[in-house]
Amino acid sequence: MKGHMSTFKHCPICNEEKPEGITIYNTFICLDCEKDMIQTEPSEVKYQYYIEKLKVINQKSHISSY
Repeated sequence: MKGHMSTFKHCPICNEEKPEGITIYNTFICLDCEKDMIQTEPSEVKYQYYIEKLKVINQKSHISSY
């Protein structure tokens, strides 16, 4: 794609710069993390990791809305 520049955004879940993802509460989440979160069962250890990361995103949205 000539002349097309990808914009990379920081994903706070994996702490990497990624070109594609979703935005929740003004926070970018890369497609890899989104997919992994959706496929993670509540009984898995990494489920709690995702819960903690999402709590921070939710708290940031409440702070910025005041």
